[in-house]
Amino acid sequence: MPLTYTAIKAAKPQDKQYKLTDEKSMYLLVMPNGSKYFRLNYRFHGKRKTLPLGVYPELSLKEAREKRDIAKKQIAEGIDPMVIKKN
Repeated sequence: MPLTYTAIKAAKPQDKQYKLTDEKSMYLLVMPNGSKYFRLNYRFHGKRKTLPLGVYPELSLKEAREKRDIAKKQIAEGIDPMVIKKN
C-alpha cells in the first residue's frame, strides 16, 4: 500500500530505525531521533544500492516520487543514479 501524508505525519520514533514502504522500492526511513528520510532501493549491475532522495518535510511525498521516477528512468537507460548524484 502506498504511503500517505497521514501515515508519514503519524510515524513516531521508536528505539530502532524502521521503514514505511511506498511503491516501486521507495520507502521512508524513520530514525530514533525522529528524522525521516526518503530512500530508494535499486539494483545496478547486480549490486543492491540505496539512493537517498531527501529529508521529510523539506522534500514532500510528491517530490520524492518524482525523484524516484527519474532515478528509475536512469536505471532503465543504463545510468547509475548514484553516480549522477555525486557529480
